[in-house]
Amino acid sequence: MEAKMSQFFGSVSDFFTGADHIPWCDRDVIAGCEREIAEAEKASSDELISECIMRLSWALVHSRQPEDVQRGIAMLEASVSGTTSPLQLREQLYLLAVGYYRSGDYTKSRDLVERCLRIAPDWRQALTLKKTIEDRITKDGIIGIGIAVTAVGLLAGGLAAALSRKK
Repeated sequence: MEAKMSQFFGSVSDFFTGADHIPWCDRDVIAGCEREIAEAEKASSDELISECIMRLSWALVHSRQPEDVQRGIAMLEASVSGTTSPLQLREQLYLLAVGYYRSGDYTKSRDLVERCLRIAPDWRQALTLKKTIEDRITKDGIIGIGIAVTAVGLLAGGLAAALSRKK
C-alpha cells in the first residue's frame, strides 16, 4: 500500500513539475564531442566522423540550452536525407524527436517518433518517448482547459458583480 501511495504522489509531482525520463547532457560533454570531431577530421575517416557527429547530435538534443538543441536538430535534419541504413535512420529520427520534444514542438516530435516506430515497432526507447510526448500533450491540454475555465469563471464573476452593482 505504501509503495502505491508513493507511486501516486510521485506521478502527481511529475505532472506538476513536468518531469520526464529523458536524460540531460552538460556543455562539457558537448565540448568533448566537438573535440572528437576535430580529431576525426584530421584522421580523414568518414565512418569515424559520422560516428562522432551522431554523438555530438545526441549531446546537443539532450542539452538544457535551447540553442544547443536547435543546433542538434539542424545537424540531424541535414543528415537524415542522405541516410540509407534503416538502423541509422531510426537513430536519427529518434534524436530528432527528442530535439523537437525538448524545444516544445510535441506534434512534430510525435510524428518523428511514429516514423521511427514504423522502422522498429518494438523499440522500447522510442515507445517510452512516445508515451512521454503523449503525456505532455495531455498535460498541456489539461492546463489549457484549466486556464480557459478560470478565464470564463473570472469573466462570469465580473459580469455578475457588475450586474449586482447596477441594481
